Amino acid sequence: MIGTPPMLQGTLIRLRPLSPEGLPDLIRWYGDPEVNHWLHQSEYRDVSEERIRSKFGPGTEREGEVRWIVEAANGTSIGLIRIEGIEGAHSRAELAVSIGEKAYWSRGYGTDAICVALRHGFRELALRRVHLITDADNEPSIRCYEKCGFRREGLLRSHRLRYGEPLDMVVMGVLRENWQA
Repeated sequence: MIGTPPMLQGTLIRLRPLSPEGLPDLIRWYGDPEVNHWLHQSEYRDVSEERIRSKFGPGTEREGEVRWIVEAANGTSIGLIRIEGIEGAHSRAELAVSIGEKAYWSRGYGTDAICVALRHGFRELALRRVHLITDADNEPSIRCYEKCGFRREGLLRSHRLRYGEPLDMVVMGVLRENWQA
């Protein structure tokens, strides 16, 4: 991990470093079939507490990764956002985000969280490029990513499985110079 990430403030949200206190929310979100449907891990039937702890619990921080809990202004934890695979030599990374509290879907919280994380990535981590992949049928998220400056770059045909069925995924990216504009 690249040190402990700072707390970051947006308009609708605050990003606070992921800590053990955030695990119960992650366990609940990942266990919700409607939330899990959109996660890249939906092909895994095991969304047990043990699996979540092994991925996000203490001591699971990885080199080249920063992760935050997304909090609404009222202090409610609503999601998780990560910048991972940070490659200093190439100044690039991947963004992963999930809003687990369904009451906060399609209300601008994800957009605000992504913009705040990108600002940190481009300014503080000196990234040149951030990319992500998302399910091709996840139009609300694709619109959100486009609002944040991401552009569609390609299609990964039958890239992952959702409930055992192949699913196309869209590759999206944003470059620092496009984001600044």
